[in-house]
Amino acid sequence: MSSDSKWLKGALLLTVAGLISKVLSAGYRIPLQNLTGDIGFYIYQQVYPLLGMGMILALYGFPSAISKLTAESKKKGNTRTTANFYYPIFLILFLVMGTLAVLLFVSASSLASWIGDPGLTQAYQLVAFSFLLIPFTSLLRGVMQGSGNMKPTAYSQIGEQFFRVLLILAVAVYVSFSGADLYRIGEGAAIAGIGGALTAIFILTLFVRKSEQPPLLMQTSVPWRYYIQTILLFGLVASLNHMVLLLFQFADAFTLVSGLQEYGLSQVDAMEAKGVLDRGQPLIQLGTVLGSSFALAMIPSVSQHRLQEDAPSFYQHIRSSIAIGFYLAVGATAGLIAIMPEANILLFEDTKGTSDLQILVFAILLSSIGVTCATILQGLGWTKRTAIFIILSVFVKGLGNELLVPIFGITGAAIATILGLACFSLLVFIELKRKLPKLMLIRQINWQAVLLAVSAMLLYIFIIDLFIPELSRVDALLYVGFVAGTGACIYLFILLRGRAFISEEINMLPFSHIWMRIYKERKRT
Repeated sequence: MSSDSKWLKGALLLTVAGLISKVLSAGYRIPLQNLTGDIGFYIYQQVYPLLGMGMILALYGFPSAISKLTAESKKKGNTRTTANFYYPIFLILFLVMGTLAVLLFVSASSLASWIGDPGLTQAYQLVAFSFLLIPFTSLLRGVMQGSGNMKPTAYSQIGEQFFRVLLILAVAVYVSFSGADLYRIGEGAAIAGIGGALTAIFILTLFVRKSEQPPLLMQTSVPWRYYIQTILLFGLVASLNHMVLLLFQFADAFTLVSGLQEYGLSQVDAMEAKGVLDRGQPLIQLGTVLGSSFALAMIPSVSQHRLQEDAPSFYQHIRSSIAIGFYLAVGATAGLIAIMPEANILLFEDTKGTSDLQILVFAILLSSIGVTCATILQGLGWTKRTAIFIILSVFVKGLGNELLVPIFGITGAAIATILGLACFSLLVFIELKRKLPKLMLIRQINWQAVLLAVSAMLLYIFIIDLFIPELSRVDALLYVGFVAGTGACIYLFILLRGRAFISEEINMLPFSHIWMRIYKERKRT
């Protein structure tokens, strides 16, 4: 197998592992909310952003930087030894994460008070311990990725997420049936994070014993400055591109409850209201996975080398991936808004916050566009500016919370999220258009077919709703399953007949032979 095909296969494996992990990450929150209620879900969501940032550093940020160092070392023919490579890199990682762990542990009480909920103190202290495991997972993943071996990262990611989900749900079941303090949910989330990281280390160690040669012990000079710059700057920038939605949740964790209290809610009511708004997070995450999955799958083929080597093919590949992702995100957004009342009953037992969740669902379309464009920019090596755009969008989200939540409550928080994501998606879209002027993304979309498909799907759902009485949860399951499936078929059928796709794009879809029959192989005009 050639080196390029090996990297392509490995990168696709990482993409699949990432999609599986994201589906797991989004899916378990629904039974978690069902078991612990909106307050329990609120507590979990106050802890999760810190845990999530640690996981992204351990999965994307630091391993990417170490992979870069490993690949460069191999290319130069340098011998990686314990003294000049493994030990210095581990020491840098441990000092950085150890410092963060100590700071978080010491300031946990102040942090919880700042957020407005001292009951979270112990959970934050436990999260601090999870940071101490990041150097181990990062170093092992990074070295093997740099050697072209992506299996350890992929398998350890799925194993880590699966074990973490099991532990969290086990804690939720215990709290629900024992009547224990709901704050055990936050502490259980932190312990589950630690357990997941230990699972990943175990899996990675098994791979290391099979594939990696024992490091040499010879003494050589250590380029400390270069290591530090690469690990911190490159690693943190690479992390930010995976943290967009997480950073928005982080902004909510710090500002939303206090803003809701200014709006006039008691602390308990504010906590419950935030838990209601957080119901939208798994829906947004799943929708974004759907809308950006084609961009993630094409990462291996996005590079400056391919752009220079075969520009026409490169541009068409990018256009097709963006177009498919856009069509899927539009359909998911419009459809979910239409069936949100019934989906809210099905997933979360009641209709609380339905109108606010309908506003929040627009995040699926915006984040799909933003993540797709940012992924392409990252693949082409333009990551620093993308990171700046992310920081700006989080600032817009935080400012929106401060200004809108005291006036409009959780509706203001939903609007702030949309404004922040609109800022992010617009900035990365403009930057992509500037860097790749021949892309012509606007012309790639068949707007007439999209408008007709969305209108037909929404009209179909509206007509069905006229004949549907008030639903129980079981009824909602049948309704959502039937309407979501048939509505999606109508939407996709009209897109195909309206020539929104070209034949090459249809071949990228699952069950392409079925869609091709509908399409009838006519070229798009």
